[in-house]
Amino acid sequence: MRLGVAALPRDRSFRCLPAWDERWEAPPPAGAMLGGGARAAKPSFVSYISPEEIHIKEPIEKEVNPRLLPGELLLCEASTVYKYIQEDGSNRGTYGKLVCTNFKISFLDDDSASDDNVLKLSCQRRMEPQFKNKIVGENDITLQCVDQIYGVYDEKKKLLTGQLRKYPEKLIIYCKDLRVFNFCLRYTKEEEVKRIVSGIVHHSQTPKLLKRLFLFSYASAAPNNADGKNQTVMFETLQDWRDELERTKGNVKYKAVTTNEGYRVSEKLPLYFVVPICISEESILKYEGRGIPIWCWSCHNGAALLKMSAFPKEQDDSTSQTQKAFLDGICKTISKPPYELLKMDDLSSSLPSLQDIQTAYTRFKQLFLIDNSTDFWATDVKWFSLLESTNWLEIIRRVLKKAIEVAECLEIQHTNVLLIEESATDLCCVISSLVQVMMDSYSRTKSGFQSLIQKEWVIGGHGFLDRCNHLHKSEKEEAPVFLLLLNCVWQLVQQYPPAFEFTETYLTVLSDSLYVPIFSTFFFNSQHQRDTNKSGESLKTQGGPFRFLTVWDWSVQFDRKAQAFLNNPLYAEKPKPDKSQRKTTRFKHQRQLSLPLTQAKPSTKRGFFREETDHLIKNILGKRIGKFINSSDEPPNNLREFYDSWHSKPVDYHGLLLPRIDGPEIKVWAQRYLRWIPEAQLHGGGTIATAAKILDLMEEVQSLQVKMDEEHSQAVSGDVHSAPMLRNSARLSSLFPFALLQRQSVKPALPTSTWKDLEDEDDLVKRDDEFVDLSGDLL
Repeated sequence: MRLGVAALPRDRSFRCLPAWDERWEAPPPAGAMLGGGARAAKPSFVSYISPEEIHIKEPIEKEVNPRLLPGELLLCEASTVYKYIQEDGSNRGTYGKLVCTNFKISFLDDDSASDDNVLKLSCQRRMEPQFKNKIVGENDITLQCVDQIYGVYDEKKKLLTGQLRKYPEKLIIYCKDLRVFNFCLRYTKEEEVKRIVSGIVHHSQTPKLLKRLFLFSYASAAPNNADGKNQTVMFETLQDWRDELERTKGNVKYKAVTTNEGYRVSEKLPLYFVVPICISEESILKYEGRGIPIWCWSCHNGAALLKMSAFPKEQDDSTSQTQKAFLDGICKTISKPPYELLKMDDLSSSLPSLQDIQTAYTRFKQLFLIDNSTDFWATDVKWFSLLESTNWLEIIRRVLKKAIEVAECLEIQHTNVLLIEESATDLCCVISSLVQVMMDSYSRTKSGFQSLIQKEWVIGGHGFLDRCNHLHKSEKEEAPVFLLLLNCVWQLVQQYPPAFEFTETYLTVLSDSLYVPIFSTFFFNSQHQRDTNKSGESLKTQGGPFRFLTVWDWSVQFDRKAQAFLNNPLYAEKPKPDKSQRKTTRFKHQRQLSLPLTQAKPSTKRGFFREETDHLIKNILGKRIGKFINSSDEPPNNLREFYDSWHSKPVDYHGLLLPRIDGPEIKVWAQRYLRWIPEAQLHGGGTIATAAKILDLMEEVQSLQVKMDEEHSQAVSGDVHSAPMLRNSARLSSLFPFALLQRQSVKPALPTSTWKDLEDEDDLVKRDDEFVDLSGDLL
């Protein structure tokens, strides 16, 4: 067993102690070795030091108190706990204090002893890029993030639940963010072991009431320090929905309704939502919102994406027939003009079930819950077979394929798509969100993506509280459909990085935020549940409503420098039109930079194609030939043609995006699943390392730009002639840098008589076809 020496705090020095038996799992504290092996014996001084004596890190002796958030209470603690360090699979580690509060489990070592030590440590690492969470530290585990807890008895692992009769020597905590913590309790006082183990198991693994969540304690005690700069649309008001209808040009055929005010239709529906204009209020009220097409998004061509909650399958014949007739009437109504044709898609039959998704993810995450090198290298030799057997990547591929099918119906067939699911709050949310990310460039901005999550998931009624098992009502989480969406979006982000304003690090911390109970975003099943639990007795206002934070205020978790890692520095931002400039019509010349794939053989006879002097005729015929060559632009007949046709063209980062789903194109989200495994690290490399270099370069460029602006302003104020600074890319053209000024080119107008002779270009092309056919007949 190798022994590692960790750095002691600055106010302490090494103490020489005898070596310990290698059979011990963790190096015992000084008192355990010199005081007769008692659990809590205090260290004593040694008068003689043998040559075999070595240095170890002693347990901290001074009082270490955890930093508590507003409303956070210390429940239990244990000293002289040894935490193993995940580096090389050895038993190296550090002594400290293990505490449990009503918010988190936290390990406090020497570096956590005081603010001075934290400051010193930060100064030592000031050259390293810091990405620290201000709420949850690297040795903190929120109670909602705890997945399973195991105790080790005589080198055998046992799952810990409920009341314990015997307490373990070692504690292993598996987290939902795939971290693994190993604590040795061999040298901790027996009473402290009982308290800390029982406390951790009770507060993280037993069922609890909703208002017992730390969310309510924090909301009642914390000051409201929201910066107010959040641009996310929350969709909590009627105006938010009307603005979204206007943004997508869907307000002609669809309307935002107030029928559910007071939740008189259904507690599962939001206060406000959008339906086709032809749907009456009586229809919405009839079956508590079931069987009603609810609007999600409108395409630029007028086709819309809708979702609907299906009727229960197990009902008597008369009720079933009545509901079927009602549903047929609704579908016929929205299939007539001005609405487009309607395609119905039952996701329960075309996608994996929620149980299949849960089973696949349970198998998949086991590949990454690794706490030693031996297990890592043992699974490495059969990695591909293990990965394939989980079926997780295949589920991602099927979901992306379904989103492509829906996009093809909307974009090419101009057909409305109605997604049907039992509750319309799980797979409907996944597909509708993916389609909008693929087809709407606004949803690929950070504020747009956050607004999308608010609309389709938070206000849309996805059961975050149940799916994430925050109240621990069952032994394991339910289907992680929101995590499935983030995995699918990550596939698009890593395939088309310039199309997204946010990074994969943003998606990773968003998935981590599912388990941080100071934000209300992911801790309710519906808007009704949030509203009914929002009123309560505040510790400060005595009866005022709770002031819940939203996860979209990233300043709560990260400082400004850390937030820079959430923004993509290479994002190809959509250029905004310059309203100050006069709108002019720009003509595109016909000079192509490459020849057609095939050319006709030169004819020896003088004919129509030999008229070299008639440039106008040749120009128009060039359009005809171009149309013939680009015949593949015609709408494809099936999904595969649509998929292949799109991928054969250059990518428009502000237009439609289709993910590559063939074979190895679907990949593992390495940053999220491998970030805690040292053996899988790429030292000095990886996407985050690249992002850090780019961010450093951008900071340098910005500082230089500031200096240039200062020098330019000084030159102007001093009447010094200076060259114009062309920083606005909208003022540049392909002639830059050889031509600083753009020349406004005006296409010459043809005489009216000439247009009358030529009529329309299409007519001329038809005449040309007739001429060629006639010439062939004559020849």
